[in-house]
Amino acid sequence: MKAFIIKFLTLLITLICAIGALIWWLGRPPSAVIASMPGMDNVPPGARNRIEKIAIGEFFKRFDNEYDKSLTGEWPRFRGKDFSNISRDGIKLLDRWPKKGPQVIWRKKLGEGHAAPVIYQGKVYVLDYLEDEQADALRCFSLRDGHELWRRWYKIKVKRNHGRSRTIPAVTADYVVTMGPKCQVMCVRTDSGELLWGKDLVREYGTEVPQWYTGQCPLIDGSTVVLAPGGKDALLIGVNAVDGKVLWQTPNPDGWNMSHASIMPMTLNGRRMYVYSSLGGVVGVSAELADRGKVLWKMSKWAPSVIAPSPVIMDNGLIFLTAGYGAGSMTIRVSYQNGKYKVEELNRYRPRQGLALEQQSAIWSAGILWGIMPKDAGARRMLFVGCDPNNVAEFKITGPRELRFGLGPFIKADGKFYILDDRGTLTMIKISGDKCNILGRSRVLNGHDAWGPIALADGYMLVRDSTSMACLNLRGEK
Repeated sequence: MKAFIIKFLTLLITLICAIGALIWWLGRPPSAVIASMPGMDNVPPGARNRIEKIAIGEFFKRFDNEYDKSLTGEWPRFRGKDFSNISRDGIKLLDRWPKKGPQVIWRKKLGEGHAAPVIYQGKVYVLDYLEDEQADALRCFSLRDGHELWRRWYKIKVKRNHGRSRTIPAVTADYVVTMGPKCQVMCVRTDSGELLWGKDLVREYGTEVPQWYTGQCPLIDGSTVVLAPGGKDALLIGVNAVDGKVLWQTPNPDGWNMSHASIMPMTLNGRRMYVYSSLGGVVGVSAELADRGKVLWKMSKWAPSVIAPSPVIMDNGLIFLTAGYGAGSMTIRVSYQNGKYKVEELNRYRPRQGLALEQQSAIWSAGILWGIMPKDAGARRMLFVGCDPNNVAEFKITGPRELRFGLGPFIKADGKFYILDDRGTLTMIKISGDKCNILGRSRVLNGHDAWGPIALADGYMLVRDSTSMACLNLRGEK
């Protein structure tokens, strides 16, 4: 009997303690909740936004000075010379490939990531991540044969999170500007690699580094570098490319954060502006000298939690916005009425209803909006499609259903589309009426996650997968 009483009392005390602990737990102040996203297991909470002392551009090494100066073509920024993702240099490309596919004239191993190159007059510039050195590195190569000319780098620890590097440099005759995975901006001389300045957006503006690191590609407008820190007091800034001094700053009273999208220029009624799709809303900011940095219009109806594609600017104030993870798309029209800008939502669709893209940005060409549907688009998942830009639920053209392209990039050149799928297979398509004619299809990369945007100049196409970059000769030259 005594033993029974002792066991009963022990059980009762244990039960009382358990109930007390539960009451304490439920009554304690809630801690911050962090959503579980792909890749989060690789990056400790808070690590992306840790304030670090980074000596931007500290190291430099020159390897060679020789490159082919007869090459004068340019693909100088994200989405090319005119932001359309269409090559308009008039170079005639092959209509048919050899049985083995287009000629690969060189390959280079890169740090794991998706940062893509730009091309400027015989040189290739790419922001790589040197895994052994733990450093962001701007590397300059010869376009003709791929040998490295020089590199400038700085030490920074970036943990693997679906790769590391993401962004595309901007290059002009005078400057190359990069933005690293953790939002360090670097500006150097185009010809020599001489460091001009560096700017740490996390340290200087309180930028919150986006999930999977930043995908924002810097913009050079004349001698001004335009960036979107999404910081406490600065949504956008304009920086003097010569010395790094801030020329103007757009306030951020709504607390909108940096997305993976990039700033796109737009001209409406003769007035130039910058359009940015942030985490919080989309905004149009004046690019005119008289009031640079002034907010002309904004709307918060478009605010998905993750935004990778950039706004696609079309005629008459029409803008296409899209994002992944079920967000679908929205088409808006910006107009100027009675001395004020007006933003109108024309339509909004889920991925199963209308055109949507998860990672790449759409192409607007010949009155059609082209894209690759996301994985949650039902029967059209990962298909190449063309839609009416005024109503993207109206599918004008649908590519072959046996070809599912995934998250890879696409480009238009010489009247043809070139689409790279996840595994590095390049497909050449010619549109004839409402038909997609396959002119060529060949695997040109040996890796996976071939997501970095394509660059093309002088008939040379640069493509990359997660660990390498290749140069294809589409002119058929030996």
